[in-house]
Amino acid sequence: MKPEKIVILTGAGVSAESGLGTFRDAGGLWSEYDLQDVATPEGFARDPVLVHRFYNARRANCIAAAPNLAHAALARLEQEFPGEVTLVTQNIDDLHERAGSRNVIHMHGELMRALCAACDHRWDAPPEMAAGAPCPACQAPATRPDVVWFGEFPYQMERIGTLLAQCDLFAAIGTSGTVYPAAGFVAEARMAGAATVELTLEPSEVSGQFDTRQHGPATETVPAWVEGLLA
Repeated sequence: MKPEKIVILTGAGVSAESGLGTFRDAGGLWSEYDLQDVATPEGFARDPVLVHRFYNARRANCIAAAPNLAHAALARLEQEFPGEVTLVTQNIDDLHERAGSRNVIHMHGELMRALCAACDHRWDAPPEMAAGAPCPACQAPATRPDVVWFGEFPYQMERIGTLLAQCDLFAAIGTSGTVYPAAGFVAEARMAGAATVELTLEPSEVSGQFDTRQHGPATETVPAWVEGLLA
């Protein structure tokens, strides 16, 4: 029986083949920094110049990257599937949108957006952000990237919980299964009676909770999986 409502969680493995590194890549951008310094509210309070430098570099990498075959396949699924398809991504890049996906929830925020820590105003980030730059709404010198740092609560969790409770197919693509709450989504979907599938380069930390597993590069497994759903 074909599913009617699909929820797809995507992680860093989806964008890795576009040249955007994961936390675990040796020699990548992340390996040059201590996450406590660049991905926590405390780190930003200590050294906003360093944090902005880090995210400016990530933003430049993102702008230079292009969506890959996995992004394109997921956009095709959203456009051609007769039911509902929602992407919930842990990624802060905009490659899903650039590939054509429209129904995307960025639970960890968006690299290409800025946030005022004083008034919560959000706007499109310039390529280069600077410490002390004024908020366009309240003029407070409290601008930061609109990303969720360690210790902060992910975005739209109530909506995601509703989607997981209503879906009949849940897929996790390119995720490590180590970061919660996203690592717990498969359990929520299973409790709601959904079929579950994992598409990852190698088994995740929660691989055993999925009904089926397909391992390999996302640019190979995802297009084939989408083709099967649309057949």
